Amino acid sequence: MFTSVSEFIGEYRMESNATQKLLDVLTDESLQRQVGEGYRTLGQLAWHLVHDDSGMLQRIGLKFQAPPASAEPPQSAVAIAQAYRTTAASLLEAAAGWSDGRLLENNDMFGQQWSNAYTLYAFLKHEIHHRGQLTVLMRQAGLPVAGMYGPSKQEWETMGIPAPTK
Repeated sequence: MFTSVSEFIGEYRMESNATQKLLDVLTDESLQRQVGEGYRTLGQLAWHLVHDDSGMLQRIGLKFQAPPASAEPPQSAVAIAQAYRTTAASLLEAAAGWSDGRLLENNDMFGQQWSNAYTLYAFLKHEIHHRGQLTVLMRQAGLPVAGMYGPSKQEWETMGIPAPTK
């Protein structure tokens, strides 16, 4: 959990940059890829990262520019990547206007009382969770995957080092 707004900003900046690396690799053709019937497509999942669909951050008073959750995902991978870039920058700007004291405030979240610090933490973990799903679909679509917390298989190979198999 975060104890200062600057701590959240630093973490979100790092994590959103990692997400952006993945979104920038998507192709229009890959957006229709899905793991199975009844699951989100790669495009729907990518678009899910662009907006605050549950309103978590809006509910705690963090106002930033993002497409509405009801908006249909664009059919353009470039448009999704650009929308994420704009949303992430707007979120960072809004967070910079907060004081550390705002982190201690509690709000109703899914029928529970969450501190704003915990809500920011949960929001970040939510993005990381879906980013993991995104990488699986990207691999299935034959797209290169950037390493998040270390090199990916392709990045090891580019460095001329065999990727660890165990």
